[in-house]
Amino acid sequence: MTSPSSTTDFSDRSQAGSSGIGQIARYVGVALRAHRGVGLLIFGGLLIEMAFYAAVPMSFKYLVDYAIVPRNEKILIAILMGLACGLVVASATGLGLDYLYAKFTTGVLNDLRRQMFTHLQRLSMNFFTRTQATDIISRFSSDLSSLDRAFVSALDGCALPALELALSAVLLFILDWRLGLIAMLAIPACFAGPHVITPRATAAGALRKQTESNTSSTVQENISGQTIIKAFSLEKSMLAGFAERIAHLAAASLRVSFLSSLMERSAHIGTLVVQVLVLAVGGIMAFHGHLSIGSLAAFQALFGNFTSSLTSFTHYYPTLVQAGTGMQRIQELLGEKPGVVDSPDARPLPRLSREIRFNGVKFGYTPTQLNLDDVNFTIGAGESVAFVGPSGSGKSTVLTILSRFYEPDAGTVAFDGQDVRAALQDSLRGQLGIVFQESILFNTTIRENIRVGKPEATDAEVEVAARAAEIHDIITAMNEGYETNVGERGSRLSGGQRQRIAIARAVLRDPRVLVLDEATSALDAGTEASINKTLERVAKGRTVVSVTHRLAAIVSMNRIFVMERGHLVEQGKHNELLALGGVYSKLWEKQHGFVIAEDGGQARVEAARLQSIPMLRSLNNDTLKALADLFITERCPANRDVFREGDPGDKFYIVARGRLTVWVNIVAGKPTQIRTMDDGDHFGEIALMEDTPRTATVRTSTDCIFLTLARDPFLKLLEREPKLRETFEKVVAERLEASRFTQLGRR
Repeated sequence: MTSPSSTTDFSDRSQAGSSGIGQIARYVGVALRAHRGVGLLIFGGLLIEMAFYAAVPMSFKYLVDYAIVPRNEKILIAILMGLACGLVVASATGLGLDYLYAKFTTGVLNDLRRQMFTHLQRLSMNFFTRTQATDIISRFSSDLSSLDRAFVSALDGCALPALELALSAVLLFILDWRLGLIAMLAIPACFAGPHVITPRATAAGALRKQTESNTSSTVQENISGQTIIKAFSLEKSMLAGFAERIAHLAAASLRVSFLSSLMERSAHIGTLVVQVLVLAVGGIMAFHGHLSIGSLAAFQALFGNFTSSLTSFTHYYPTLVQAGTGMQRIQELLGEKPGVVDSPDARPLPRLSREIRFNGVKFGYTPTQLNLDDVNFTIGAGESVAFVGPSGSGKSTVLTILSRFYEPDAGTVAFDGQDVRAALQDSLRGQLGIVFQESILFNTTIRENIRVGKPEATDAEVEVAARAAEIHDIITAMNEGYETNVGERGSRLSGGQRQRIAIARAVLRDPRVLVLDEATSALDAGTEASINKTLERVAKGRTVVSVTHRLAAIVSMNRIFVMERGHLVEQGKHNELLALGGVYSKLWEKQHGFVIAEDGGQARVEAARLQSIPMLRSLNNDTLKALADLFITERCPANRDVFREGDPGDKFYIVARGRLTVWVNIVAGKPTQIRTMDDGDHFGEIALMEDTPRTATVRTSTDCIFLTLARDPFLKLLEREPKLRETFEKVVAERLEASRFTQLGRR
């Protein structure tokens, strides 16, 4: 006999377009074939129960006609003893049947959960970027729960009533074929209403599930975005949006509940009409002697069973409809095809020994825009290279293609001349040790988070990796050492500690290629410097591919690739690129000229750097030095407002270090991000001349260090520099005009 816990394969999608109820029936059939022995035992138990339930009403005929009316005590005792024995057998069978069926349905649902989760692991990054997390989760929660409810009640609500219905119909015709024909009218009378209502109920159920998913998504966004909500005072806006969501949910739920009740009510009314009709005709026949009293009593009892079975099925039907909707949504998930798959003849990729080559690579996240356009480069084994460029230039996309999270639309990526599409994905990624900007840690121990890099690693290997990442001493100083739980997403650790654990798990893989995706950009200056030294040590003997916007960290790289609008526009060493005077040179000029203390406590700007700001270009060196002395250092933690739209303005800001976002429409309750800023950018010029409210909200994405110039000392400088005043007044007028134009555009 096949164990119910063995895996059932639901992967056959030959009827992907069929209804949800049809899919459920097909999956139950697949499960019964996989667990054939259990299915036969369940069917046998149902036959025993059904036989007893049919025997009780049939006994009325023999009790009345052959025992009670002729007063035959022996027959009476025999019938009653038979019913008593049948009760014992049916009850014992029922208990065993309930346990066996519960075990069977639990196994089938677990198989389905396992298959869904397994399929989820096969899906590519494009699925996760276009699908809301709550929509995926709802398929594992509410959709599977609706299936669970349908499976749990299927025995009493569907299988047993169906068998009872068939047997009762046969016995009714045996008792009296004329009444039997009338009784059969109960079937169309019972199902006519549900047949008409089912399509509407199915559509309403699908709408409610989608609305539930949207509502859950709103709650999740609210929880994860509390810093933004509180910073921008969006509580009222969030409440209004949530009220709209739950109003839609309430309307969808009302429709589903009403249609479900209507299905049951219409079936109940139909059976009642037929019951009254059968009783009337049977009574008349008995009155005229065409039917014995015992037969009438037995017929009415059997017909009660018949209509009860119909009622049970109609009560179960709304549950089945909702489960069918859930099954359709689960089928949608199982029907998703991975964007990146191993070819049938894929082979393990040998360890990198010569080079990585991009040849004519084109790629776009959407069909209408290319993020990489005809990109060609070669990275020699053992080289350290960096990709830089303005925001949105395609530098991080290079890493996603290199890691084969996506396939290129055209061109090839090759390791030692072998196209990675002809290699097994695991063998490619097994050679990569990736450290992301935001290192996701799982809610488990430090040891297990490091072991993610190599699940079969021993405790000793884990500790060797931690030493290489220079976090071993920090871990052992904790009360629980390596068994310390890091909390959700690593919340119990500092940013630097999380990043060192990420480095440790990358090192544990012993990768040929170390991939660094803005690995230190979210850290403070002191922690970044320390982490960079660690990365330099662990990178020895490995190929290093880094993406960063902070150019000072990559001046010693073997080569630097410069991206702009999806094109590779420059490549070379740091000094070579500066000499070109192109994109890299401008990026360097923007970020160069700041001196920041290692602890990030103090910063200053050089006079030559100020001269690169357009409105200050006309000033002589002495004036620039005087102006540089007026700047003071300010620090702002991540996810904080520098200032908000409508706040009074009295400072000019230069970003010495960090990343920020600029938002508008905060006051209107519809925040819109319009740009990002990072090292070397400046903002707030208007505040130096005009007492004008801020026209946007600026918010930090990482810890930031600013150099700020207050209005009062600047105005005193203007008194000594009329030329500067003239230049500044022109700049302010242009900015104010641009701001007014933007405000009109938003209206």
